[in-house]
Amino acid sequence: MTDSPGPAPEDRKIITLARSARARNGVPEGAAVRDETGRTYVAGTVALESLRLTALQTAVAMAVASGATSLEAAAVVTDADSVADADRAAVRDLGGPGTPVLLAGPDGVLRATQPAG
Repeated sequence: MTDSPGPAPEDRKIITLARSARARNGVPEGAAVRDETGRTYVAGTVALESLRLTALQTAVAMAVASGATSLEAAAVVTDADSVADADRAAVRDLGGPGTPVLLAGPDGVLRATQPAG
């Protein structure tokens, strides 16, 4: 992971959306992804008895289900210190290994940016 001086405006937007999803739904993580056309998909952690998905996996699934063919960026807001390998793999599957994954804390401050690959 590399530290970043501050996210670009379009990346700040997906961090804000991810943070809002986390707070609104009272879940451990919120995530947002931006597809190749600029559309955003926002999700929180899914924790059902029969289905468990992280927020980022859910956001990627929503993008795929809506017809997205690529991702420009992804963001996750969490207390965790890093983005899980499975989350980065989901982003990589749709966006490719160079797609940036932004990690922000619950306060919305960007802590790290890493490639999905």
